[in-house]
Amino acid sequence: MSREKVKISSFTQLDAWKEGHALVLSVYKATRTFPRDELFALVNQMRRCVVSITSNIAEGFSR
Repeated sequence: MSREKVKISSFTQLDAWKEGHALVLSVYKATRTFPRDELFALVNQMRRCVVSITSNIAEGFSR
């Protein structure tokens, strides 16, 4: 079985980025329900962490 090579022209076409973006959306949705007193502690840390995944993929793609 031969497989065609597909030219990926943008990081948004990568499966890893798509999965990471879905995770970003899920974390943002879940953290909306967290208590207000966690807004600048746990919520902030979780959101920054998950966004860094897709950011790192995008940065690596451009290199």
